[in-house]
Amino acid sequence: MEIRIQSIHFDADTKLLDFTKKKLQKLQTFHDRVQDADVYLKLENNSAQVRDKIVDISINIPGSTLHASETSKSFEEAVDSAVDALTRQLQKHKEKLKI
Repeated sequence: MEIRIQSIHFDADTKLLDFTKKKLQKLQTFHDRVQDADVYLKLENNSAQVRDKIVDISINIPGSTLHASETSKSFEEAVDSAVDALTRQLQKHKEKLKI
């Protein structure tokens, strides 16, 4: 699976990139035909001191594209939540294929 990660308005460190790739690799256990993933890491634009982190993930599987977007105080929490949402979507999509 090809994973493309873009950090918008900041430079992501390798620890965050490795964490994100590791979590996304686990999606292949739920659906073996995941082709690629696009990940956008963003900082919320507001004037507050503590800015929320936004993670948008789109994955392509044959016949459809699944998308999840999560906001949290840390990128790790947002990635975890988005991967959980995509896991549920993959399982639901796979169940529809069995019927």
